[in-house]
Amino acid sequence: MPIYSSSVSPKGQVTIPQEIREEFGIRAKDVVTFEVVEGRITLTPALAHLLDNYRSVPALDPPRSWQEIEAIVAEERALKHVAEPRSTCEAEPDQ
Repeated sequence: MPIYSSSVSPKGQVTIPQEIREEFGIRAKDVVTFEVVEGRITLTPALAHLLDNYRSVPALDPPRSWQEIEAIVAEERALKHVAEPRSTCEAEPDQ
């Protein structure tokens, strides 16, 4: 990987180069960790905590019961099964 440079602002901020952000999936507001090992600084994307994603998916509108959700899932599975192409090749029976 190439070496990138960035200057430190008066507030101690450094911009992570775009190529690095893209490669590691770092986006605005993401958390990164810094580790110092043998005189080197390592920057790593921090793993998201479960609570960070709590309510990140909006609730169903209108709300549905588990029975309604299970019926929707069953219907979608059936539709997917019907849409799958059938094999034209039948397995030969063992002799």
